[in-house]
Amino acid sequence: MSLQQGDTTDLLENIEESALIQLVYVSSITFKSRINTLIFDEVEKHARDHNEDHGITGILCYGNGQFLQCIEGSKKEVLSLQTRIFADLRHKNVKVLLVQAIDKRSFMDWRMRLLFLERWLWSPATKQQAALLAPYLPFSPHGWSPKRTEQFLQIIRNFDTPPHIKAAGITYNALGNMVQHIAAPHQAFLIVQSFLCVLVAAALILLYL
Repeated sequence: MSLQQGDTTDLLENIEESALIQLVYVSSITFKSRINTLIFDEVEKHARDHNEDHGITGILCYGNGQFLQCIEGSKKEVLSLQTRIFADLRHKNVKVLLVQAIDKRSFMDWRMRLLFLERWLWSPATKQQAALLAPYLPFSPHGWSPKRTEQFLQIIRNFDTPPHIKAAGITYNALGNMVQHIAAPHQAFLIVQSFLCVLVAAALILLYL
């Protein structure tokens, strides 16, 4: 069952403020964010500026219009960041999938690594590395159980994926290659689908002329 912000605080009530906490939440990208080509650059910059100062590490996953983020740090800092996350207007439908005390961190990069889960954009090398992710695609984490969430994190924790999407071995395929210079990866699918819809509409018009 997904948790709301107040539930998280209640679950951690008896845990010390300095205890190491792992929190995983999911959300949906807003339309305004989807048309922002720099959305992931902004997220990366924010993470770089904020996380090291506050002892936060983790990973951010995106695919199919959905975010999944794992953040790790002290209880005090994680709950403070959670409040900011729930108030962020760049996404919506925010839900906590998992919150627990941990002995050690699973993700150690202050820059908040980014994993882009749009399989049609992956290079062959990325597809080979991510073969274990097939049961989790298309990416739709809102209904995941805590156990499924932990299994997903276990798989991705060892991925050799740089923090920035442009360096992550992800390339556009087929028609997507035509729009890579005018759209960010999270927008390419919309552009390609829109183009295909135009072609279908044109074909139908010609058919009935």
